[in-house]
Amino acid sequence: MIWLDALLIAAAFFVSYSLRNQLYDLLSYLSLPNFYKTYPLQHYLGMLPLIIIAWVATLRGVGSYQHTRGKSTFEIQGELFWAGLISLVVFAGLAFFLKLDFVSRSFIMLTFLIAWLFLALERVFLLKTLRSLRRKGHNLRYLLVAGTGKRAQSFLRRVEKHPEWGFRIQGLVDLHPELKGNIMGGYPVLGTIEEIPDILENIVVDEVVFVVPRSWLEKIEEAILYCEQLGKKVNIAVDLYTTKIAKAHYGGLHDFPFITFQSTPDKVWQLMLKRILDILSSFTALILLSPLFVVIALMVKSSSNGPVFFKQIRCTLSGRVFTMYKFRTMVVDAESRLESLTQHNEMSGPVFKMADDPRLIRFGKWLRKFSLDELPQLFNVLMGDMSIVGPRPPIPSEVKRYKPWQRRRLSMRPGLTCIWQVEGRNRIVNFDEWMQLDLRYIDNWSLWLDLKLCFKTIPAVLFGIGAK
Repeated sequence: MIWLDALLIAAAFFVSYSLRNQLYDLLSYLSLPNFYKTYPLQHYLGMLPLIIIAWVATLRGVGSYQHTRGKSTFEIQGELFWAGLISLVVFAGLAFFLKLDFVSRSFIMLTFLIAWLFLALERVFLLKTLRSLRRKGHNLRYLLVAGTGKRAQSFLRRVEKHPEWGFRIQGLVDLHPELKGNIMGGYPVLGTIEEIPDILENIVVDEVVFVVPRSWLEKIEEAILYCEQLGKKVNIAVDLYTTKIAKAHYGGLHDFPFITFQSTPDKVWQLMLKRILDILSSFTALILLSPLFVVIALMVKSSSNGPVFFKQIRCTLSGRVFTMYKFRTMVVDAESRLESLTQHNEMSGPVFKMADDPRLIRFGKWLRKFSLDELPQLFNVLMGDMSIVGPRPPIPSEVKRYKPWQRRRLSMRPGLTCIWQVEGRNRIVNFDEWMQLDLRYIDNWSLWLDLKLCFKTIPAVLFGIGAK
């Protein structure tokens, strides 16, 4: 597949160069400006190995070259999409830092787009071919299943529903000798777990699948070691505990294996891309908005004596603390006057919200209404303490009053905007409801969700929707 992918990527490179020149001829004929002719092909040939390496490396990284038996078409195409996007970002970054001015951006975009199209069609063809062969009884993997309980029966039904996976179950084994010879779930019980060595000598088995209760774990070790000696692949079902939110993953620390239960996003490539986008967007925004920073600074200084910026200790990932920056919208001694206003709090829980806060300076309410006071937090995003999208960062005293389920809010990096900003903002006065919105974001996180929230934030800020 790697060699075939490399050939298709190379083909996409040459097809894109031809299409780019034809596009230039068409636009020149239509007399459209600002579209330049590409250099001769030999100027770009040096990029081809880099493009192929970027594609193949990211395809390996997202797991595209692992077996496809249990993967859905959507999952396989998703791997291609992320590999293409990441490799394009990496290559574009290299071109920028190496100052490859001769590189045509439209040519590179076209190359990656056509390469993605070629690889997507290749995967569809291979998948349909392999699945058709497996349905007809070719390219099969023969399984021996250890376990006869509900979880094992569920596994058997799932395999039966997907003949395209190419698994054929030879039989079952159990701890109890009295079950030998019985038919369970449509398959014969061939013997006990202790008899696995004899069974493997008499029938064809490629893999042994252990779907057993937790109480059996000590009793299957000898059988696993025997399978290891024979070179048989062993699979152990890890759904040993019924968790409500966390998902089980297999991993390890050096050579020490773990079964990990994780309830926060673990989409490593997407999280890495999210951080790259945070850096690029915050850096760009700080440069473009620098004139506005000067204007707001003058407004703050003309309204009240004191510093332009307000600094406060906030909590970020897993309770780490950092210094958050805002344009000052209150009098200098605002925090010391908070206790006298607690009876006017309009928010339940540990957070203080008040519509007509007397501590606000002249332009303070206006700056808050349009979230202009939050702009210095772009520096926090650039430094890695915050993200563009994520739950708002709480202060440590609030976190100390969190209930256990609310502390999961700290399992993701805080941000400038989140679901609360676009769906409720200050209209929500129930603290638990606010926390539920943040947890909904964490449980359903994806880059696409971040993009949607960014677009929804724009009108909410421009029109001051929900702000006080």
